[in-house]
Amino acid sequence: MSRYTVRQVAKMSGVSVRTLHHYDQIGLLRPASVGENGYRYYGREELLRLQQILFHRELEFPLEAIRAVLAAPDFDRMAALRRHRSQLDAQARRYRRLLRTLDETLAALEGATDMNERDLYQGFAPEKQAEYESWLVDRYGDGMQDHIDHGKAVMKDWKADDFAGFKAESEAIEADLARAMTDGLPPDSAAVAAIMRRHHAFVARTWKQPPPKEAFIGLAAMYGDHPDFRAHYEDRAKGLLEYVQTAMTAFAEAEL
Repeated sequence: MSRYTVRQVAKMSGVSVRTLHHYDQIGLLRPASVGENGYRYYGREELLRLQQILFHRELEFPLEAIRAVLAAPDFDRMAALRRHRSQLDAQARRYRRLLRTLDETLAALEGATDMNERDLYQGFAPEKQAEYESWLVDRYGDGMQDHIDHGKAVMKDWKADDFAGFKAESEAIEADLARAMTDGLPPDSAAVAAIMRRHHAFVARTWKQPPPKEAFIGLAAMYGDHPDFRAHYEDRAKGLLEYVQTAMTAFAEAEL
């Protein structure tokens, strides 16, 4: 079986020697063996694990989350690779559309073509939505597709004002939750529960039925599973994701 030194792995993967040493120190990627000379040696299993780490990093997973995923007893490398492929394919489609939009905009600004103003935004929403949908189905099974299809059916006749109102409502709920956290209100307090009732009703607008207890708790978990949702909440306020998840779970346990 082939063995590779840390420098050889660094050269193959593009990961610095310093980073590989750090991965070893935090238990994320241990070498297969350490020689009497102190050199770290990596085999095929370690190279495949490093590939998983890099895929998760490309999808913006923090190191602690990657370590938890790879350490899970039910971790399935083949299933993970299929999920990565699906997510990256959705991203690639989105970037191809964004490139077309960029090229068309440049051509229009240079006077080579005319461009409808509505086409200025092609690629920014539908492709990202497709990425989320693919991720949800891969993660939670085919039953999730029913919820997605129902949500699309509900929104298909919405006008611009409907979407604007939907977004404004979401922003208001998140702002109130961030303020509650900053003010030190416990996530299971009566005041936060009142915000959660609004959030539950907001989610119900595009579901077949108001989310029952297990589904609402599952939705809270989903917010933590996807890097975009994690980043969204953490960008608004440090620690908001965990606060929201705790509040959703407490509300579901108490009222659903």
